[in-house]
Amino acid sequence: MRVAIIGGGAAGFFSALSVKEHHPNSKVTIFEKSNKLLSKVKVSGGGRCNVTNACFSPSQLSKSYPRGGKHLKKAFSVFQTKDTVEWFSRRGVKLKAEEDGRMFPTTDNSQTIIDCFLKEASQKNIKILEQSPIRKIVPEKEGYTLHLEGTSEHFNKVIIATGGSPKMSGFYWLQQLGHSISPPLPSLFTFNIPNDQVKILMGLVVENATVRIQGTKLSHSGPVLITHWGMSGPAILKLSAWGARELAENNYNFNIQINWLSIKSDEDANEIIDNELRHMRKKKIMNACPFKLPNRMWKFLLEKVGINPDSVWLELSKKNRNKLLNILLNDIYEVKGKTTFKEEFVTCGGIKLSDISFTSMESRVCKNLYFAGEVLDIDGITGGFNFQGAWTTGYIAGKLQS
Repeated sequence: MRVAIIGGGAAGFFSALSVKEHHPNSKVTIFEKSNKLLSKVKVSGGGRCNVTNACFSPSQLSKSYPRGGKHLKKAFSVFQTKDTVEWFSRRGVKLKAEEDGRMFPTTDNSQTIIDCFLKEASQKNIKILEQSPIRKIVPEKEGYTLHLEGTSEHFNKVIIATGGSPKMSGFYWLQQLGHSISPPLPSLFTFNIPNDQVKILMGLVVENATVRIQGTKLSHSGPVLITHWGMSGPAILKLSAWGARELAENNYNFNIQINWLSIKSDEDANEIIDNELRHMRKKKIMNACPFKLPNRMWKFLLEKVGINPDSVWLELSKKNRNKLLNILLNDIYEVKGKTTFKEEFVTCGGIKLSDISFTSMESRVCKNLYFAGEVLDIDGITGGFNFQGAWTTGYIAGKLQS
């Protein structure tokens, strides 16, 4: 049996190795269009490779995928985080979990993962062809003919693992085979806030804020980082992922409402102030913040609502106290545009999941054609979740079940 893998990235290599695990006598060829194998693995996690996330429940894990979570939930029952950790461990690569749940090789070097894949592929006699873009894929009675520059080859089964494409044109060849495509859009980005003084706080982190996008149901809590162009941090990045399609429809112009305290109501916030007032009645408001907020943010918000930071708590009128509570719990910022988040270029969009059987990763449109990784309309909230999606779909695709 001859098997072609189109794409020499994470999903491509993992599916190729899975084919050899389940079908040892098969002849497997990986076709990579560039001269850079595993390029996303190389740069992920700042060059350390965020292999997966320390979440070991398939139902919990599936909640970290803005698109594709429901389908992946079933797939994770076949191959999930625990299996990923064991897979690498059996090949001499130990993984470690960091406080935020991200898992890396203990070497803190993505080359460890790349070397592991290349060594395995070599031992399993997997043929790797670089700078070999597939020009056309033609269905035949018994498989497919792949047309390359000046030549063609026949394969019984084909796994497509070409990754996400920022442009619709990148999926045209798959549309020609009869597949439906969800249009690609960026799905991990930071917010540009050009017309606001908040940027003077760049570098400051508020550890537990709740950010809501006005006019939608989108809301996330977590750290917010002020940058020299606007806002970033986990709460913002999660919003960008879950809101990828809605925010694109608004041309990335919208308002966010921030609760800097993640306290649910005015009453609760008032109660905290009342409890603290006994100790701080005669203190300057600037020097006595009753909440867990960085000093610079506290002073910024006081000045934003026109409260003199040098006045004492005793002098704070009811009107000013209400203004202060309102900005702490309902601070509004106008977002105009986005900035791609570091190297984690993630797109949503790709092959519509209704075209795929997730028990086998086989196309419902074309028999003996399988899909793995970000070419599908699946994306996770950070790189590690995207890689876990690649390992899981690649492993299942490699079984070559119908």
